[in-house]
Amino acid sequence: MATISSSRSPRGRRSARPSGDDRELAILTTAEHLLEHRSLADISVDDLAKGAGISRPTFYFYFKSKEAVLLSLLEPMIARADAEYNGAAARLPADPRRVWRAGIKAFFVAFDSHRAVARAGAEAISSSAEVRAVWASFMQKWIDQTAALIVAERERGAAPDTIPAIDLATSLNQMNERTMMAALSAEQPAVHHDRVVDTLAHIWVTSIYGEQI
Repeated sequence: MATISSSRSPRGRRSARPSGDDRELAILTTAEHLLEHRSLADISVDDLAKGAGISRPTFYFYFKSKEAVLLSLLEPMIARADAEYNGAAARLPADPRRVWRAGIKAFFVAFDSHRAVARAGAEAISSSAEVRAVWASFMQKWIDQTAALIVAERERGAAPDTIPAIDLATSLNQMNERTMMAALSAEQPAVHHDRVVDTLAHIWVTSIYGEQI
């Protein structure tokens, strides 16, 4: 399991003394460990507190709920996936295939490195309004960024002007979400883990550019 950074300020956490950082990290580490074996619904605040070696009241000093713990685990993963968009517009003209593939790979690697957390996040979307709102916000951001890049490629003549860019971007990002989660959860049927990135990249490039590249 990758080490969880304790430098960020988790969602739902009140201001804590520096001496509390180890306790916060213990809660996050306990949560990720438990999620390897159980769903979030089957994990209680008492389980998290006990695993972290703290009392239930102390838990609430750091997090307002177990969903807040999950969001604090998800946020660095989302940030890693999001970072690949930085400078993408400037890089696209030189090598569109590589840039689109790199973005898809960044997303997949970020979530593949913490599969249990990714699965818990996907499950919580349907049961937690807070998780659903955070995920929807990031999905909308990725869709808008993708649409803007498609428009830019059309404007420079590299991609054909077909269906609305926002509709194409929405479909592609939602396809990524479902295809990746099926692979990470070992569902059947699912694209083989080792072929997910190349498969999605092929669909993205052919959908955006057709026969033009």
